[in-house]
Amino acid sequence: MSEFITDNFLLRSDEAVTLYHEYAKSCPIIDYHCHLPSSEVASDRQFQNLTQIWLAGDHYKWRAMRACGIDEKFITGDGSDWEKFQRWAEVTPHTLRNPLYHWTHLELKRPFGISDRLLSPETASSIWEAANAKLQTPEFSARGIMRQMNVELVCTTDDPIDSLEFHESIASDESFDIKVLPTFRPDKAIQFSSPIPLGGVIDELSVKNYNAYLDRLGVISGVAIHTLDDLFEALKLRHDFFHERGCRLSDHGFELFNYCNYESDVGLDSRFRKLRNGKLIDEADALHLQSAALHHIAVLDNDKGWTMQLHIGAIRNNNTRMFNRIGVDAGFDSIVDGNFAKPLSRFFDQLDRGNNLPKTIVYNLNPSSNEMLVSMLGNFQGGGLSGKMQFGSGWWFLDQKDGMETQLNVLSNLGLLSKFVGMLTDSRSFLSYTRHEYFRRILCNLLGKDMKQGLIPKDYNLVGKMVENICYNNAKNYFGFL
Repeated sequence: MSEFITDNFLLRSDEAVTLYHEYAKSCPIIDYHCHLPSSEVASDRQFQNLTQIWLAGDHYKWRAMRACGIDEKFITGDGSDWEKFQRWAEVTPHTLRNPLYHWTHLELKRPFGISDRLLSPETASSIWEAANAKLQTPEFSARGIMRQMNVELVCTTDDPIDSLEFHESIASDESFDIKVLPTFRPDKAIQFSSPIPLGGVIDELSVKNYNAYLDRLGVISGVAIHTLDDLFEALKLRHDFFHERGCRLSDHGFELFNYCNYESDVGLDSRFRKLRNGKLIDEADALHLQSAALHHIAVLDNDKGWTMQLHIGAIRNNNTRMFNRIGVDAGFDSIVDGNFAKPLSRFFDQLDRGNNLPKTIVYNLNPSSNEMLVSMLGNFQGGGLSGKMQFGSGWWFLDQKDGMETQLNVLSNLGLLSKFVGMLTDSRSFLSYTRHEYFRRILCNLLGKDMKQGLIPKDYNLVGKMVENICYNNAKNYFGFL
């Protein structure tokens, strides 16, 4: 069999080959949004086998396995690691034209060096043994893989109540020169609904859980949270704590973004007190409080030069039966539809009018909103910041070849591709750094095609510099990491 993942995989012209190999390939990786457990970097975890590092927590693979009729025992259940890997090997040949087929074989090639065979039931045993043998070596520990993949910096995703003890441990370890910085994710502090199927509702359980969370936030911040101002003070103190430990981004997830101008609303604190007293509030009250809290975080971000990330468009936990059995983040989420242009405009405009609009990246999950979103972001560029408002890379269901190409094309048509801060993994896996390679190959193929067709100059100094900027320099200059 001829090799599948060749050196020129996805590169369909000589121009693309030159752009990738001479300008993109060697750029270090700044993975500014991921979900890696900082504890596993701190302990330099040594994974025992491919299932532990590759299948555990990977809801992309889980969805494909379910589509092939694999019993849940061998997905999230109590099947052995070998049985789970064996079932994935059975499924892989059926993922042709799904991005999983590309990702699987990219990850086998890098870092494992396995490119002489495709994953299938026939090759499962030999691949399992070859990869597992390497996983026992220092080069394939959590830190070893990061070094192999030329990672310079990663940003994890962390709750305001997190102690950040593992980040502190990593930062104090002089033997490890890759920066691992936290990201401030305050969703639990400013969103009141329970993570139940088909979207959250404000019920007795959600109010109880929210108050329990605020009690914990109060303890770690040293602020007894009784009023809305107390909540804001506690969040500010935790924001300061994160900043001192290198954090330069906040992150916020929304099903369908909503926001109201709340400045003239004098009843905010009474509504918050009602919530803290364990009483239900209606959706309108919740929106006012959430809008105030989100605005407060945005102001803090702007004051410290942070970047605010907004992830918009995921409807989570659609399957009640499986939610009750497995819980959240198990592969039962999908794309939400609906309009959010006007609320997003109100949010940006209210911040901008007060000179409080921070650098912002918006990740969109519904492709029908791409053009709206890029045109919206263009309204708020400026302030002396290059590329201040960013259209985020293809996210989740759009994190594949067509989705990436669409994102690049829409940004090119309605914004400035040259100012784009590039790719991220958005992953819990230490093997996902090939997402950067995948993106870089797609970017270079797109620009190489334009060069070949005469749509942009065949000037490698010009276009190659743009590639380097998108792959590395723009992110390095944009975020202001220490």
